[in-house]
Amino acid sequence: MIPDLPNLSPAADRRPDLPIVPRSTHPPRILLLYGSLRERSYSRFATLEAERILQHFGCETRVFHANGLPLPDDAAADHPKVQELRELCLWSEGQVWTSPERHGAMTGVMKSQIDWIPLSMGAIRPTQGRTLAVMQVSGGSQSFNAVNQMRVLGRWMRMLTIPNQSSVAKAYDEFDEAGRMRPSSYYDRIVDVMEELVRFTLLTRDHATHLVDRYSERKEALPIDATLAREQIIETPASCCGGPAKARIDACCKQDEEAKNAGAVGCGCGAS
Repeated sequence: MIPDLPNLSPAADRRPDLPIVPRSTHPPRILLLYGSLRERSYSRFATLEAERILQHFGCETRVFHANGLPLPDDAAADHPKVQELRELCLWSEGQVWTSPERHGAMTGVMKSQIDWIPLSMGAIRPTQGRTLAVMQVSGGSQSFNAVNQMRVLGRWMRMLTIPNQSSVAKAYDEFDEAGRMRPSSYYDRIVDVMEELVRFTLLTRDHATHLVDRYSERKEALPIDATLAREQIIETPASCCGGPAKARIDACCKQDEEAKNAGAVGCGCGAS
């Protein structure tokens, strides 16, 4: 037992540090998701622009197209599109989520993709420790509702969401007929976001497992005898005054109560 931290399990205790690990040399692997099925989809256009920038920065990229993806729980997890999405998540080291803002929120298409990604698949966690960049496109003035919602989801999925983000207002004015983005401050911001995503991915990908290592999960994984060691010391009834504090009090109170009921004197330790 640690004197000042009696509730802390010594067997699960581990002082945080930064281990030295071999540095990966392969290109950062980035998965891009977008939240629209329209033929002329501005969120897809923005996603493809982001992909080109990432490839320029030396990344290996994959774009998931949600066409044919069923609604969550409307099909089994072995559906081909669900399997494709989950395999891409496992492959990725970082992700980009881009959604239109519709009725003040991200689209159902975007949310459905995220809902199909489980927090864990057995001992494997498809998103935990991966980096995330969020972007949105709007048909009107600039807004941040969708990116703010996606930030919440990224935290819930235990991802490392980067500080920067992109919100493209009046998206119909920002792309030409071929779907390429016109020069603008919005385009420059997407470059900023992708640049930051690559840096964060390079900084964290080799430490991802270490960064999300948790005391509570280590404690749960301990053998039963190790996790119950402290509880047994505290909770096991003592014969009387010789046991640990809580057990001694419980035992003495019980003996005093029995003695009083019998018209006798209790153990006299003063616990009751």
